[in-house]
Amino acid sequence: MEISIAFFSTLARSFLGGEQTVEAVIARAAQTLGREWRWLTPVARRYVQAFSGQTRPRRRDVIEFLRRDRTALRAGAKFGRRLAVARWLAEPQLMQPVEAAAGWDLPCIETAGALAEWLWIDANQLDWFADLAGLTRKNNSPKLQHYRYKVLTKQSGGVRVIEAPKLRLKKLQRQILEWILERIPTHEAAHGFVKGRSIKTFVTPHTGKHAILRMDLRDFFPSFSRARIQAFFRTAGYPESVADLLGGICTNAVPRSVIPDRQSLYARPHLPQGAPASPSLANACVYRADCRLAGLARSAGAAYTRYADDLAFSGGEDFARSIERFATHTAAILHEEGFSVNHRKTRVMRQGVRQHLAGLTVNEKPNVRRSDFDALRALLTNCVRFGPASQNRDSHTLFRPHLEGRVAFVESIHAAKGARLRAIFDRIAWE
Repeated sequence: MEISIAFFSTLARSFLGGEQTVEAVIARAAQTLGREWRWLTPVARRYVQAFSGQTRPRRRDVIEFLRRDRTALRAGAKFGRRLAVARWLAEPQLMQPVEAAAGWDLPCIETAGALAEWLWIDANQLDWFADLAGLTRKNNSPKLQHYRYKVLTKQSGGVRVIEAPKLRLKKLQRQILEWILERIPTHEAAHGFVKGRSIKTFVTPHTGKHAILRMDLRDFFPSFSRARIQAFFRTAGYPESVADLLGGICTNAVPRSVIPDRQSLYARPHLPQGAPASPSLANACVYRADCRLAGLARSAGAAYTRYADDLAFSGGEDFARSIERFATHTAAILHEEGFSVNHRKTRVMRQGVRQHLAGLTVNEKPNVRRSDFDALRALLTNCVRFGPASQNRDSHTLFRPHLEGRVAFVESIHAAKGARLRAIFDRIAWE
């Protein structure tokens, strides 16, 4: 029997309103429909059982649930034409975080208007920056786009797109990063883009181990779709309208003028590599996978760390004997969590060969590779002999800070080698 969608839409609006208890759902639905219908109690009980403790559902998901519920279906068939909206509830939907997110100290934003006010922009600007309709992808004018693009060719033959947000959008993303994302706990295995952690902390647990397994995730940032980011914000407790806009501000679809391939992951709304909020959002979305992989590693007597899309596992002799089977289980977990492993970059490194992670050797202790150290020392020496301008072959606009950053990196990994490079750097005659 065909029933008007308005009936289920009315119920869904009531069910999504506030605290998810049976009593609260019934009370809101009764206010909307004008009376507390007897059939509301079993429907509300099943609704709370279905959605309580999970990511806040979308309105369409609630409508679909009601259309599949036999009691609601019979009520709609019997009373659908007689039911009328007695009073639309004017109050906004309440913050509704999942249990794990209840302790996060996040700003309370419950309407699109409140979000615009929180970001210090008006409603039209909010819609423009969120771009939920995908207008910027269809527009070929760089002036009307929110990002600047740089397409890099990978050695494997694919492409990587660096998407740098323009000033106004970057300001909004930084506010979301500072006041929302940085207040969300990060898994202890995540070391990339986390305050107090670094490449050195990423590799240190794997020094002096019998065997190391290194794995790489393919298309890391583009693999996070806008829907996934919006679901994360609903998990944090934000109503659907607010979560959708936050997800829109933090994601981007590359214009056709940059990536004409419509099948590319860059063509759909995704986390842009180069935006300030993307690393923290990626870490938050990988949290469950980190928990599962850390548990798998513990069961095998191994250590696990992750730096963005680089995963490292290491252990003793028992782990070394079962490392191939362990790699298969790891890939299966990552596939279940929505990631794709770049199998060409998977490496098993045992004792007796150079064990390296993130450009550092870890056989005995974290150290820079000899070839990298020798190349940097030669570059600094030539700057002393022939002047820094003659060595700036890549035309860095800020060549001195570039070199000083490379020296500082070596100092952070190996103090003695860094001191030798620093002594040479201090002899350079800068104009």
